Amino acid sequence: MAAFNLGVLHHVSDASAAHEDARTIFETRFGITREIMQKILLAALSKGGDFAEIFFEYRIFNSVRFEEELLKDSTQSITLGVGIRTLHGDQTGFGYTSVLDFDSMKQAALTAAAIANRPGKQIVAAFQPPGSHALLYSVEHAISDMLLKEKIDWVTRAYQSAQSYDSRIEKIQATLGDEIQHVLVANSEGLMQSDSRPQARLMVAANAHEGDLRTSGYANDGGRISKDFYLDTRTPESIGTEAAREAITLLSAENAPAGEFPVVLGCKQSGVMIHEAVGHPLEADGNRRKTSIMWDKMNQPAANPLVTIYDDPNLPGLRGSYQIDDEGTVPRNAMLIENGVLTGHLNDLLNARMMNAEPNGHGRRQSYQDYPIPRMANTILKQGDSSPEEIIESVRYGFYADSFEGGMVQNSGKFTFSVNLGYLIENGKLTKPLKNATLIGTNVQILKDIDMIGNDMGFFLGTCGKSGQRVPVTAGTPTFRIRQMTIGGRS
Repeated sequence: MAAFNLGVLHHVSDASAAHEDARTIFETRFGITREIMQKILLAALSKGGDFAEIFFEYRIFNSVRFEEELLKDSTQSITLGVGIRTLHGDQTGFGYTSVLDFDSMKQAALTAAAIANRPGKQIVAAFQPPGSHALLYSVEHAISDMLLKEKIDWVTRAYQSAQSYDSRIEKIQATLGDEIQHVLVANSEGLMQSDSRPQARLMVAANAHEGDLRTSGYANDGGRISKDFYLDTRTPESIGTEAAREAITLLSAENAPAGEFPVVLGCKQSGVMIHEAVGHPLEADGNRRKTSIMWDKMNQPAANPLVTIYDDPNLPGLRGSYQIDDEGTVPRNAMLIENGVLTGHLNDLLNARMMNAEPNGHGRRQSYQDYPIPRMANTILKQGDSSPEEIIESVRYGFYADSFEGGMVQNSGKFTFSVNLGYLIENGKLTKPLKNATLIGTNVQILKDIDMIGNDMGFFLGTCGKSGQRVPVTAGTPTFRIRQMTIGGRS
């Protein structure tokens, strides 16, 4: 029998909430007026803080999972609350509550205010009209509005596509997660901004079995999309087939050789390396505290002149995109490395103030229960002039990384990335599939050793963890070559 909550069948979407302006939702449904926000901000400044901010969140998340020939579960969760922050110099006071009455919010504000202890002017500027921003997504035709039976059809089709790919596929899980997140941000400097953010991802994991061998393949796609995405751009069947194909290919894979080799990283998932090895070290908090290996390299050569890396939240439909960040700042494309030279950091309001820099809209938080910190959104290695075929043909003997299992980067810049599926490159051609490979190196060296960049582009969809908070991100790369790096394998 399928295991699901009958209540979910009747409440999996909230179409009226999806189509209202986020500010209107908080005022009409929860009684959050401008006057109340002004009073809460005054309470947050009552001990002499320099700056106060309110972050309201109303989020509806749905999930459908198909496994073992049946609907395993269908769930819905609702998040509602407010986080209140006070800044005093470089110190942060923070309080939050899920109860949106005045007394509860005032108490949370007084908790945040306690970071300071001096007489304060308690001045809150009048709220200004919201600034304009790019329209990167719409809640029209949101997946959250779909009937449950339509979502079940999608995960069933993805499941069956993986199942029918090969008789050696033995276990499959297909999951669709979707949400609408409404946020309202107001601060003591007169800013008031709101946003309604759709999000969806269809994921398939497929396991294959032959003799004593068991392998796994994985595929997913989505972003801040409408339901047309899975009809016109990436069908459930194509996602299921991709996961099954990887699992079956790995059944014939050999152990990767160990040693120093030229490495070509395919565009499919290699953005995870740029995200971990370059993006995190260029978040402003680590550089201000001098814990990042990059903290003293501003305006210095940090990579091959071929390399340009930027983080842009303003890319329509991507998983990491947003129209305002979680501090209400309209985001900008942040150039991190331009033609090999380190040129910038990812800033939130606090770190921008402390570093005498302009905020670029990269203050993000997991939920109203968290205060914002500098985070990546869509981190991109700019395209080059070489075709993927030319890059592979340039390698006499080396390693091609196709898909990844995970990675780890230390503050020193040292990293390891586990490759799920790779290929041997022999005389400019992909030959044997390879498994059990680990890419080992340091970000400083690898950036200098990138010597060919492709004219294609692919995106890795991820959920990034930092300081106990998880946020959706995208990382994009063309195919690119690293002159030489260490491969950990099993000879």
